Amino acid sequence: MTENKRESEVLIDLVDYLSSRLGTALVESAVAHGELTITVVAHEMRSVLKLLRDDARCQFEVLVDLCGVDWPARENRFEVVYHLLSPRLNQRLRVKTIANETEPVPSVIEIYPVADWFEREAYDMYGILFSDHPDLRRLLTD
Repeated sequence: MTENKRESEVLIDLVDYLSSRLGTALVESAVAHGELTITVVAHEMRSVLKLLRDDARCQFEVLVDLCGVDWPARENRFEVVYHLLSPRLNQRLRVKTIANETEPVPSVIEIYPVADWFEREAYDMYGILFSDHPDLRRLLTD
C-alpha cells in the first residue's frame, strides 16, 4: 500500500469517526490533496473544538492559526477557518464555519488561549464578531 493511500484511508476513518461523534454539528467534510477539511455549525464551535482537542482518537492539541475569509457575493460572506495540529498523531485538520456581519461566532479562547490574538485580528481585518471574547478590540487598524 502506498503512503498516500494509507494517509487517505486514515483521513477517511477520521471523517467517519467525527461524523458519528459530531452528528448534526458537522455540515460537510472533504479530503483533498491529502488534507481533511470539515465544516461545522457556528454555534457548535466550542463543543466541536473541545472534542477535537480532548478526544483520544483526535488529540488536536494545537491551534496553529485562525483566519477569516471574505466572500462578498455570499449572503453569509465570512468563513472562519481553524487550522489544528495533532503532534501526537502527526495529523492536521482544517475546521471551517460560516458567519455574517451581525451574528457572532463563539470565541474559543477557553479551549485554545492562543485564539485571543487570532480572533482579534479577524475582527479587526474583517469585522467578524466573536461572542464572549474578553477583549475584542482592534489591534492593527485605527
